[in-house]
Amino acid sequence: MLRVVVESAKGLPKKKVGTPDPITSVIFKDEKKKTKSIDSELNPVWNEVLEFDLKGIPLDSGSHIDVIVKDYETIGKDKFLGSTKISLRALAAGQVRSLPSKNVPLVNENGQNIGVSFILGMPGIQPLIISSLWCLEDGGDGGGGDEGVETLPDGGQGGSAGVSSPGQSVSLRRRVARAQNRRLVNKPQDFQIRVRIIEARQLSGNNIKPVVKVNVCGQTHRTRIKRGNNPFFDEMLFYNVHMLPSDLFDQNISFRVYNSYSLRADICSSFLGYLYVCGPVAAHCVMRKWLLLNDPDDSSSGAKGYLKVSLFVVGTGDEPPAEKKESNDDQDDIESNLLLPAGVTLRWATLSLKVFRAEDVPQMDDAFVQSLKEFFGGDQNRKNLVDPFLEARFAGRKLSTQIIEKNANPEWNQVLNLQVKFPSMCERVKLTVFDWDRLTGNDAIGTTYLNLSKIASSGGEIEANSGESEVGFLPVFGPCYVNLYGSPREFTGLPDPYEDLNYGKGEGVAYRGRILVELSTKLEGKAEKTVDSIHSDDILVAQKYQRRRKYCLCAVFHSASMIQEPGEPIQFEVSIGNYGNKLDTTCKPLASTTQYSCAVFDGNHYYYLPWADTKPVVVVTSYWEDISHRLDTVNIILYITNRLQSNLEAFKTAMLAKVSDNKLVEVWLKLLNQLIEDLESFPTPELEGRANLTSLDIQIKKLRDSALTTIREGARRMREEAREIRDTLSDLEEWADKLKMLAEEPQNSMPDIIIWMLRGEKRVAYSRIPAHQVLYSTYSEQACGQHCGKTQTVFLQYPMDKAKGLKVPVQIRVNMWLGLSAHEKKFNSYSEGTFSVFAELYENQAKVFGKYGTTGLVGRHKFSDVTGKLKLKQEYFMPPRGWEWEEDWFIDPEKALLTEADAGHTEFMDEVFQNETRFPGREWKAASEPFTDVNGEKSRNPGEFDCPPGWMWEDEWTVDDNRAVDDQGWEYGVTIPPDDKPRSWVSAEKVYHVHRRRRLVRPRKRTAGAGTTMEVSWEFSSLIGWKFHRKERSSDTFRRRRWRRKMGPEDRLGASAIFQLEGALGVDTEEKEKGSKADTTKMFGANTPTVSCSFDRSYMYHLRVYVYQAQNLTSMDKDSFSDPYAHVSFLHVSKTTEKLRATLNPTWDQTLIFNDIEIHGDPRNVASHPPNVVLEFFDHDQVGKDEMLGRSICTPLVKLNPNMDETPKLLWHPIIQKGQKAGEALVAAELILKDKSDLPLVPPKRAENLYMVPQGIRPVVQLTAVEILAWGLRNMKTYQLAAVSSPSLVVECGGQRVESAVIKNMKKSPNFPSSVLFIKVLLPKDEMYTPPIVLKVIDHRPFGRKPVVGQCTITSLEDFRCDPYVITAEGAMATKSKDDEKETIDWWSKFYASTGDRERCGPYLKKGYDTLKVYDCGLEDVPEFKGLTDFCNTFKLQRGKNENGDEDPTVVGEFKGSFKVYPLSDDPGVAPPPRQFRELPDSGPQECLVRIYVVQGIDLQPKDNNGRCDPYIKISLGKNTIEDRDHYLPNTISPVFGR
Repeated sequence: MLRVVVESAKGLPKKKVGTPDPITSVIFKDEKKKTKSIDSELNPVWNEVLEFDLKGIPLDSGSHIDVIVKDYETIGKDKFLGSTKISLRALAAGQVRSLPSKNVPLVNENGQNIGVSFILGMPGIQPLIISSLWCLEDGGDGGGGDEGVETLPDGGQGGSAGVSSPGQSVSLRRRVARAQNRRLVNKPQDFQIRVRIIEARQLSGNNIKPVVKVNVCGQTHRTRIKRGNNPFFDEMLFYNVHMLPSDLFDQNISFRVYNSYSLRADICSSFLGYLYVCGPVAAHCVMRKWLLLNDPDDSSSGAKGYLKVSLFVVGTGDEPPAEKKESNDDQDDIESNLLLPAGVTLRWATLSLKVFRAEDVPQMDDAFVQSLKEFFGGDQNRKNLVDPFLEARFAGRKLSTQIIEKNANPEWNQVLNLQVKFPSMCERVKLTVFDWDRLTGNDAIGTTYLNLSKIASSGGEIEANSGESEVGFLPVFGPCYVNLYGSPREFTGLPDPYEDLNYGKGEGVAYRGRILVELSTKLEGKAEKTVDSIHSDDILVAQKYQRRRKYCLCAVFHSASMIQEPGEPIQFEVSIGNYGNKLDTTCKPLASTTQYSCAVFDGNHYYYLPWADTKPVVVVTSYWEDISHRLDTVNIILYITNRLQSNLEAFKTAMLAKVSDNKLVEVWLKLLNQLIEDLESFPTPELEGRANLTSLDIQIKKLRDSALTTIREGARRMREEAREIRDTLSDLEEWADKLKMLAEEPQNSMPDIIIWMLRGEKRVAYSRIPAHQVLYSTYSEQACGQHCGKTQTVFLQYPMDKAKGLKVPVQIRVNMWLGLSAHEKKFNSYSEGTFSVFAELYENQAKVFGKYGTTGLVGRHKFSDVTGKLKLKQEYFMPPRGWEWEEDWFIDPEKALLTEADAGHTEFMDEVFQNETRFPGREWKAASEPFTDVNGEKSRNPGEFDCPPGWMWEDEWTVDDNRAVDDQGWEYGVTIPPDDKPRSWVSAEKVYHVHRRRRLVRPRKRTAGAGTTMEVSWEFSSLIGWKFHRKERSSDTFRRRRWRRKMGPEDRLGASAIFQLEGALGVDTEEKEKGSKADTTKMFGANTPTVSCSFDRSYMYHLRVYVYQAQNLTSMDKDSFSDPYAHVSFLHVSKTTEKLRATLNPTWDQTLIFNDIEIHGDPRNVASHPPNVVLEFFDHDQVGKDEMLGRSICTPLVKLNPNMDETPKLLWHPIIQKGQKAGEALVAAELILKDKSDLPLVPPKRAENLYMVPQGIRPVVQLTAVEILAWGLRNMKTYQLAAVSSPSLVVECGGQRVESAVIKNMKKSPNFPSSVLFIKVLLPKDEMYTPPIVLKVIDHRPFGRKPVVGQCTITSLEDFRCDPYVITAEGAMATKSKDDEKETIDWWSKFYASTGDRERCGPYLKKGYDTLKVYDCGLEDVPEFKGLTDFCNTFKLQRGKNENGDEDPTVVGEFKGSFKVYPLSDDPGVAPPPRQFRELPDSGPQECLVRIYVVQGIDLQPKDNNGRCDPYIKISLGKNTIEDRDHYLPNTISPVFGR
């Protein structure tokens, strides 16, 4: 606070008429305050104090005040007399505490001196609101005056302009002088210390639950308990003290962070950190500062974490300072805001980042200027259209390298020296490569982070230090390449929609180059230059880290399914780094894409690619550094982690299923034995003599080895010493987390493998697979990646997907193998099927005047590639080096690109859609295209379909009514222009529908022994485009056929020969001879050989999916419920469960049977890595699109022999929606290999085509009674703007429902008229499978409307189970208590006797009367009061989707009631057990007398300027309120009411 004393002025100029009435204004930072005016005076004396609130912002050196003296006019504007400006620089710099200004001359408007001297003083800045200074600027606290007036800082008076009262006898001058000598009043005062704990960061430890305890002046308060190493608290703690100010500012504040293992916070263990803010806490305020925490017993141990706090001391009546929140934490300059505990010094350190070079930087600039150069004969160089430089940021500082123009592989060879304080609060160095632009802003090319926590170690992580060398080390990294990821590489002149990815926000979808960097740390000593060039010796040292070796990657695509909609043909591209990227012209062409295929409908919901027995293969060769010593270690640790994880799952499931203790011990021992055995038998590889070794490798190996030893010893101790098995779960989970952390490799220079799905030429969806997961290693089997040579299921995702994976673009099963080309022979043992390599081209013809020929081919070539854009000729094809032709060119039609979809099927449904249209309200007529396919494209009428050779019809054409259609098979839609067909279809006809269609199907099957000879080799199309069909139609104008020629390797045999395929097969060279400058590289990649893997035999499987129930689904409809059903998808087949109405806990009890599923490949591989069963849950909507509720994945149990006696077990699988858990599904699946023996029996049917879950798999049920005590409803909120007036309760459990009586008038009596409901229900005996109890409150409104106004799901019935023959006290509640005996002795004596105040209680104790029990905590926390609940429990009622459609469930009321669940006998002869709820009190309104004794208040918050308050009592109960304002107690914060 700035305080200005305006004293006097001398010799003001006279007016023409009379004497002026001077008044002074002082202006500080646009805030203006005025004195009073003094009548008719040339030498006025004001003696007034004006105060300005600094609002927590310190003065800066440019601060000043303006003083203006005017002549006060009652009517009209005041006249200007003179002004002056006074600088506050000396105050701001802290050189002086106050700034007296005497005889300051005033100047007039023209700046001329008017000979007036002006006196004013500034008794400095109030101690209140200095922000970022950690010292006391406490001038002007205003000592007690002569009359003993307490003039405490009076900051709460913002409105009164802070004018001090006139008529004080002491002259202000004396008081100001005295305040400078004696700063603080020497008598005890009231202060309040407020501490706000904002957040903590980088606390040490795994899986911790931190809590902060703050101790000030002997008082300790604590925050709530949070989770994790970077918790956010945001809590305010208050401390009220009454002491001498001088004593207060000698007090210490200590912040301690504990790890609260136990639920009770007083048992704290694992002391995390501590801070003494030593010396005076006198700045009265510290705003949003970071405190460094260290170990209290060892101040040299370095940082144990950081805590962000604000704290301030407020005197009585002070305004607390306003906090300004930072906008961006990244920019938050932490180091200048860091406070250190005593004894801890931060050392200056220099992070030297050597930036050697970058490579593969994508084009970033437009080629327009470049193409002009080419036009005038300049050399063409598309590749280098980029001007890169690198920027490094750390802790608010940033440095950049030089810009290297027009270079995609720049060599900077510079070192950036970042000066930082160490240990640092910032976790990571941010490296961004930018493209410099002369005119516009620089564009980011890609961003990566060096995470200091992973490349440095304080050594504190390892508890047991067994005398070995210490494991801590300073940040060190490389020399090593770091990969950049961001938006797709292809350059377009348009704005990039995925630009944010290049700044490191979100997961990058494509490789964007890599940079070679090295980081080292020097303590003390400053570097001369911040940016320097690297010494030539260091450049030579980095050379050996750049030695490349050739890697081979092969991916066999087994299936692509769950495609959401058909459309253009689909292909997949696999790339690693820059190798294999089809659309980047700078990359060498490789066989990195699959052939185009059209998606085929699976008959139910999804589409798939019909690859049948010929699986596409991609082969990518690439060159990288050999870092196998790093990745072997990662894979070994992940192998141990995965085994521990799967055992942990089994252990948790066993605990959930409440298995017997012996069985649990068995599972637990297996887990521990396997963990100990794994840690012993799979050590991490030795590093001696390995290439590319950096100092970080050696340090990390030390760290990992000691951590693994610690875990192994801990597991051994646990096996010997553990008493209670269930308590070990947290330790085991902590070990699993620790292992996951150890498996992170900071120096992973091998880029991720990226699989892209392309539709036509457009990138649609991608998946990034870390290379180490599929890497082959010769070190050991465990060091191979977990998916190396094994078929894995991959869900692709959309780039920057806003819906967070709500829709799956495609699910692929792919088998990948990556290894050094030196080991490529090892691939033979992993590969299945036979690989074949073909060159292919298409012969094109067009129809002119009824004849096919080459004359009408406008814009097409006679021979071209599949896209028709690239001109090819048979004679120009050359096999790649090391390959030779095996046979001549032959005609071979492509199956997967035709719209005939029966390729590779033994049974097939021909389908055609019959379409009709009408004007609204008129008759239906045939549409203009009466017969179409599913996409609305023109098709033949059913009579034109002939049975193809090798097939036979099984049935006539029938209408398919097994879909969402009416009984005639029609589905209806509305066409919205510009579309010519409806987008969505519904099964019920409405007046406004103008379009309807129905699906006609006719099954046919392959005849045995018939070859699939194709006498017709041409494919026909009505337009030059993608849609080709085999049979010529009248509308066709174009035809083509495919020629192929097989190649074979010259010398080597086996599958690994495919790795020798590099480069294209040769292009038409005539073009070049003619001298045209066509960009041949553009088409270069289109002509790579196609590789495929064919399987000679397939196996038939039988799949059963048991969908029993789901629980806690998201409510999607306004009535708080959903209408759920599930699409169950497995490879290329899918089925749908039945749709259930209005429930969030559906029980389908349905078995879905998939009869003949063809899977190629060895059944043993299928058994070890079975394809997933994917369940997608939807909410069925009458209108509009069905909304997705979430997705769950279940792995089927594979039986290679139907007689295996293992049965699948129903387990809860989480349902995930947008990355969040949205319920659970109880499902199981089994996949049975069909051979000669019989399949298991078909389960019983519940309706046509509805099979139930069979016995042995479905849960065992028991007849159970559920008694519901429905007492009443409380605090019901309005629904659709109307109050809930006559509600009733519906209880649902296990398919049964019961409804209570209606409350007639909620206002008069909120309780139900009859309170006990009873249902008999079949409930599973196993608690794991028990369905929840669902409560719905229905309001009965006029016109028969009964909306659901609130609902609640009770998941666990365990707490309500009881033995029906044991009567508990809860049932009989109606006992009346007798009145107390007449009180003969006064109440206060009894009270003082109870609190142990012997002097005041008189003879009460001697008489032996009973005393009161005084609790020192809230009554809710006393165990015997059970949280002050009555015989009813209170359940919160919620409502589903709210009006705005967001999914936050709101609490809309409470239900008071209780439940009893007990088993009933199945024998009808046995008498039912007695009812549980009886002798209940009357539920109507009762007259009650409530006595409340208010004894005293303790440490209330002061409200008045004198630091006290005048408390009185106000009590509300329901609508009755007692306000006892007349009996207030003056001036106290610890009142004794005694009322």
